[in-house]
Amino acid sequence: MADNRPGVADIFRQAGPAFRARFEGALDAVALKIMDCIASCRTPALGGTVYQCSDCGHAHGVWKSCGNRHCPSCQGAAARKWMEKQAACILPVPYFHIVFTLPRPIARIALQNRGTVFNILFRTAAETLKTISADPRRFGAGIGGTAVLHTWNQKMDWHPHLHCLVPNGGFDVGTEQWKAGSDSFFAPVKVLASFFRRRVLEELAKAHARQELEFHGSIAHLACPRAFARVLKQARKLNWNVHARPPFNGPAAVIRYLSRYTHRIAISDARILSLDDDAVTFRCRRPTAKAGDKPSYGTMALSVDEFIRRFLMHRLPAGFHRIRHFGILANACRARTLEAVPEAGRHQPPHAAGDETGTGETDRPEAPACPNCGKPSWPVLTIRRKPTDREVARAMEIIRKRGHPRPHETT
Repeated sequence: MADNRPGVADIFRQAGPAFRARFEGALDAVALKIMDCIASCRTPALGGTVYQCSDCGHAHGVWKSCGNRHCPSCQGAAARKWMEKQAACILPVPYFHIVFTLPRPIARIALQNRGTVFNILFRTAAETLKTISADPRRFGAGIGGTAVLHTWNQKMDWHPHLHCLVPNGGFDVGTEQWKAGSDSFFAPVKVLASFFRRRVLEELAKAHARQELEFHGSIAHLACPRAFARVLKQARKLNWNVHARPPFNGPAAVIRYLSRYTHRIAISDARILSLDDDAVTFRCRRPTAKAGDKPSYGTMALSVDEFIRRFLMHRLPAGFHRIRHFGILANACRARTLEAVPEAGRHQPPHAAGDETGTGETDRPEAPACPNCGKPSWPVLTIRRKPTDREVARAMEIIRKRGHPRPHETT
């Protein structure tokens, strides 16, 4: 990404204060925290370390990251750390990629009830895969997998769906022995979609009866049981989208996919092209006419307020886990599964240079090179969190007057 291109942090710093003033009282604590974290990420507001070149004496600051899971600048490192733990659990068998998507009437309910509906989505998708695969007429084995929640499309519209990576193998329901699957998936997508639709609607009806759902604005009428029942009846008549993609080409491909997709957010800095007073322009993929077509790309412009609104729409509830393992790959069952599969646990995450997550950011080195001459630089001063502009200027001036690096200090 070109250095002069803006990122999400630049948009929040430039337009965030006015956005917050216009929508005061409408933003919840999670949204406000996201805006604060991203705007202050890798700035003096979070503190950091001043480095000084050992050759030319040039001083420069390296500021701390916010670590927020919605921040595009922090997700590259988070994804790599996660993959280091997960790579040993990738099984040496083909993996299928199944996507479960909520239809629009249910997605509208999910927008106002993220935690409740997303938990139902995770639970019913896992139940669908495990139940159908255990049927002796299908695969006849207990399976598992990893599920990752995404809530957006390329235009940052609300589009909740679940990506499930399922190994083509499991424990036979009769013998409890490891059983490898065939080259084809164990069930047609129509069978999966039918079961998934029924279970989601059943769970939503139970949640409504227990008064676990809230309704506001244009869907406030759904608080009435009869109105809610009508929506479920209409959703039952729709074709629910469950898509099964071809298997990955080996464990290394599974690891690459996970490292790119598990920690994605609504939009990465690499896709943002420009920012002006009125609009944000970004790159997006156009819909394909049919599966297998080569994707094409175009641009889209949104007003700054609309861009921020769409970005914050995809926030997750505090403490919500958007990556979950189920079945034979759940934490309680994983050790037994790895013991049963030969050659399991021998894979390592990729260490390719550059960005693995689409964020446009990589880990910052502990001892960065001098931006002035490229020679090694060393930490000489720690600046505390939220310093004043005067404190930062004074610290940098002290360093410039020193000449060569001296022992590390704190201010």
